[in-house]
Amino acid sequence: MSAPTALTIAGSDSGGGAGIQADLKTFSALGVYGCSAITAITAQNTRGVTRAEPVSPGMVAAQIAAVLDDIPVHAVKIGMLASAAIVKEVAGALAGYDGPVVLDPVMVAKSGDPLLAGDAVAALVAQLLPRADILTPNLPEAARLLGRPLPQDAAATDAAEIEAQGRALRGLGARAVLMKGGHAAGATCTDLLVTADGTRAFAAPRIATRNTHGTGCSLSSALAAELAKGATPEQATSRAHAWLHGAIRAADALDIGGGHGPVHHFHELWP
Repeated sequence: MSAPTALTIAGSDSGGGAGIQADLKTFSALGVYGCSAITAITAQNTRGVTRAEPVSPGMVAAQIAAVLDDIPVHAVKIGMLASAAIVKEVAGALAGYDGPVVLDPVMVAKSGDPLLAGDAVAALVAQLLPRADILTPNLPEAARLLGRPLPQDAAATDAAEIEAQGRALRGLGARAVLMKGGHAAGATCTDLLVTADGTRAFAAPRIATRNTHGTGCSLSSALAAELAKGATPEQATSRAHAWLHGAIRAADALDIGGGHGPVHHFHELWP
């Protein structure tokens, strides 16, 4: 029996804390073989993004096709897509794929730098959101997907509104929506998984650390890894949430960079 395998379709982070690099680290940490299709190249570190260039849409599609043509892929994670043209190519490349898909609608880097062109949001909603088995927006991203402005003050602020937005996003086609609570206030960080069967909360104490670069990428790739191993969406969310909490708790031990450092993907493996 072959090892569980996952494909990440996302941008590259030269600092190694987010994007493709974080996804592959997460897959490895959770016992899944990782493949990748790079959508964009960014020059960035823990302090910010200094330059970003998208890969040609045709090359993105060719990478996906090459992987799917040869390697059994048990789950796909989609992250940074950069442009509407890349969104279209990814949707087309995955047209014949019938495995689970985790869609992380990456719009803004931890530093505040934009990572998705404005016209790509509508393309994402129309062409990829209905393909998502789990959609993983943070609160500002959820608001933007629903046609509201991106700034923090447009995001949902209470549990009832967060759940309502999750249900609205399911109404756009996603089978399940994990509303990430990292942008909310309070001593507890709560993610809400909204499915056809109801809503379940996954809560953990908020950790006082600046080293949270790549949390969204890592959570979505952890979900994909667990789905690749055969977990249900609820099981995958429970395991991924607990794993990421441990990775954030151990992040300060890495002491990487002078800005928002990465989480510790290998906290369960390194001594």
